[in-house]
Amino acid sequence: MIRSRVEHVFADQKSQTGLFVRTVGITRATMRIGLANIVYNMCRFLFLQRISTTA
Repeated sequence: MIRSRVEHVFADQKSQTGLFVRTVGITRATMRIGLANIVYNMCRFLFLQRISTTA
């Protein structure tokens, strides 16, 4: 069985924000999710950069 490469992204964001995004308004919730995506992408980029540097 092959798992999707996307699942770890959602698991990481769930651990960062908890089960719920607790904000007032859809605009703030969208912004918070967007910032979580940026943080994840930056961490992933640094991780991949370290791997390519050592390999």
